[in-house]
Amino acid sequence: MKQAHDMPFGASLLEGGGVRFALWAPAVEEVVLEHGAAPSSHPMRRDAGGWHRLELREARPGDAYRFRLPDGLRVPDPASRFNPDDVHGASRVVDPGAHAWQHEDWRGRPWEEAVLYELHVGTFTAEGTFAAAQARLPALAQLGITAIELMPLADFPGRRNWGYDGALLFAPDASYGTPEELKALIDAAHGLGLMVLIDVVYNHFGPEGNYLHAYCPQFFNPKHQTPWGAAINYDGEGARTVRDFFIHNALYWVEEFRFDGLRMDAIHAIRDDSAQHIVHEICHALRAGPGQERHVHVVLENDANQASFLARDPRGLPLCGTAQWNDDLHHAAHVLATGETDGYYADFADDPVAQFGRALAQGFVYQGQPSAFRGGKRHGEDASRLPLGAFVSYLQTHDQVGNRAFGERIQAIGEPALIRAAWTCLVFSPHVPMFFMGEEFEASTPFQYFCDFGPELAAAVSKGRREEFGRFKAFVDEAARARIPDPNAESTFLASKLRWEECDDPLHEAWRVQLGEMLALRRQRLVPLFAGQRGAGRFEAQGGLLRVEWTLADTTRGLDGPHLHLLAHFGEAPVDGIAPPPGEPLYINAVERDDGGALRLARGAVFVTLQEPGLA
Repeated sequence: MKQAHDMPFGASLLEGGGVRFALWAPAVEEVVLEHGAAPSSHPMRRDAGGWHRLELREARPGDAYRFRLPDGLRVPDPASRFNPDDVHGASRVVDPGAHAWQHEDWRGRPWEEAVLYELHVGTFTAEGTFAAAQARLPALAQLGITAIELMPLADFPGRRNWGYDGALLFAPDASYGTPEELKALIDAAHGLGLMVLIDVVYNHFGPEGNYLHAYCPQFFNPKHQTPWGAAINYDGEGARTVRDFFIHNALYWVEEFRFDGLRMDAIHAIRDDSAQHIVHEICHALRAGPGQERHVHVVLENDANQASFLARDPRGLPLCGTAQWNDDLHHAAHVLATGETDGYYADFADDPVAQFGRALAQGFVYQGQPSAFRGGKRHGEDASRLPLGAFVSYLQTHDQVGNRAFGERIQAIGEPALIRAAWTCLVFSPHVPMFFMGEEFEASTPFQYFCDFGPELAAAVSKGRREEFGRFKAFVDEAARARIPDPNAESTFLASKLRWEECDDPLHEAWRVQLGEMLALRRQRLVPLFAGQRGAGRFEAQGGLLRVEWTLADTTRGLDGPHLHLLAHFGEAPVDGIAPPPGEPLYINAVERDDGGALRLARGAVFVTLQEPGLA
């Protein structure tokens, strides 16, 4: 089976041979297509809407091309499918149907089965390629991972980047491999039963390699200012074409590459006053298109805790986003395990056990109450009607690790017993758990912020990062700030690569085995009950002791299903005489029973039970 997404932008193959080239450049009257390795020049035809088009019968897949503007500036195609010579170089014509898919019967997986694994292709393996990542997939599937979430792949400047500085949003960065090698990775994942999601950035373009201002200032709306300058124009003059560009981008990844969905970066930074927000329009387009044939999921990052983007219809199906990254749970767990209360962690410093319990039971901690970190402003929206599967929850992400000065993982700064207890609570909750690459074996390597900009921008980024940490007590001294790794140094990137040989260490392996056992229990006993779960659970926190209860659903019989109970202890000293939660014990760790059946809980103990309806 061959897959291709038809769109008005970029280079499209013609039936019978040749290529149709199209560039929206309303600010210039003339555009010349330069085609081939020793480029020949071909004037393009401009219409009243600012589109410049040309059909070139001699053009073929693999050919180089770029556009020449009236002032002589040569620019790549903003809808390039491949740019092997980086963001400033020529684009390449790609045959979208070149990959013969081996698993054409793949229809994805329902969301309640999701166990996510976030990875950065460049640091996931020593080679840092799609092909090398593909070789690691069987071990993840065996562990119990069901979905891979790739950090952004859009072509970025230089040889290394987190991905959030993408300039060519349709072109997988060539440092990782070819489009065909990315498709092979996704195809192999599907053969193992793994979904694959791609992280996309629709709130800004990277600071280097974006030439749209030169010929298409209509792509930006100066009425809205962002940390990256004028916002992308989703609601001003010319917005229809801009909106179509991003809608096609979303459809392109899901249709042409057969991704199982998107993770949309920082939608709170999108400026759109339209009647229909661009995020809603993209989600509707995905569900009206490939979503009719297979499971397609959209995960949001939204610092505003806007539950409205996660609303369900009467059948429980998403009206917009499938789920959202849940920083609230992360922050509560981080304070609980590390004791850190700087910055945004200050909002979770008051009784972190209760804050963690509230996150487990309700999803968001902040659902409209004042936030001290935000100057007392009310933060978030009521999430009480959402299923808890609408929350992707975690103890680490690329942000929460990489935005630390030295990129330390939580194992380097927190108490192991509490970290593992928090993970156990999350794995047995109705939330969708997400691991950051290497977390399954408690990797010791950091994940630092890295990039590869041109000299002037590189110096500014390095200086700005060190100044940013100057507001923290530990970095008031200039000498302390100087120790912060330079983001542009190759050594910073290399230090962030996983060392897979750590898996052979018994201590690292022990956690991976334990985690695999927990995920197997989750899959076998709980996932069938998560599909119809609705609304918030209940929690009680007293000292270090936490109890949480969720009502699940038996969708096979249309009845209320079992109650899932969690008992965990995060206090300093063991506690005795604790009544066990009702129901069948499902998972027990660091717990002893006395002769009367009462429990003794060590620090980090977790006790999980499943109670059938009507039973005490």
